[in-house]
Amino acid sequence: MAGFATSRPASLALAAFLTFLNIFAFLLAVGAERRRSTGKVVPDEYDDRSYCLYDTDASTVYGVAAFFVLLLSQVLVTGVTRCLCLGPSLSSRGCAVAAFVLSWLTFLTAEACLIGGSARNAYHTKYLGYYMKHDLVSCATLRKGVFAAAAAMMLINLVASLVYYWSYSKAANGGFVKHQNEVSMGMTDYGLDKGGSGP
Repeated sequence: MAGFATSRPASLALAAFLTFLNIFAFLLAVGAERRRSTGKVVPDEYDDRSYCLYDTDASTVYGVAAFFVLLLSQVLVTGVTRCLCLGPSLSSRGCAVAAFVLSWLTFLTAEACLIGGSARNAYHTKYLGYYMKHDLVSCATLRKGVFAAAAAMMLINLVASLVYYWSYSKAANGGFVKHQNEVSMGMTDYGLDKGGSGP
């Protein structure tokens, strides 16, 4: 029973670490949304043409950082639970299976938004001061809400991952307790049989 008692703090620590990673990635995504590149049409001082002048690409940096932080969180929970393929059987736990599927769906959606938004934002910033062959009216930029959608998916992913991990841990600990009880009962029965067979 000592092993079972010492496993619970580790589970809580892992859950807290997963929460930290997701919240950190969420804050990075919010920062990316707030720091999206914006462009303005400015005239060229050497001729009559105009061009788009873009500002900082901090949004791309935040987006890429959030991508890898969320990836680390998903890899961690997948590695610990062995991707629902091994370990204790969860086939009868509809909540765990649903949380597992939801966790991966929200993860993939968030990652797609992060990498797509970062690439789109970096594309415009890269071509800073690119001259067009006609006068510009507006500058193309990353549309609003891409990183915000990723941030929303991260919160759902956090809840789904914690529910899934909790269900997995509950199944694993329950099996351990059951095994210990069976061993204890077997030893008790053996002691009783041995005592009854004596003189």
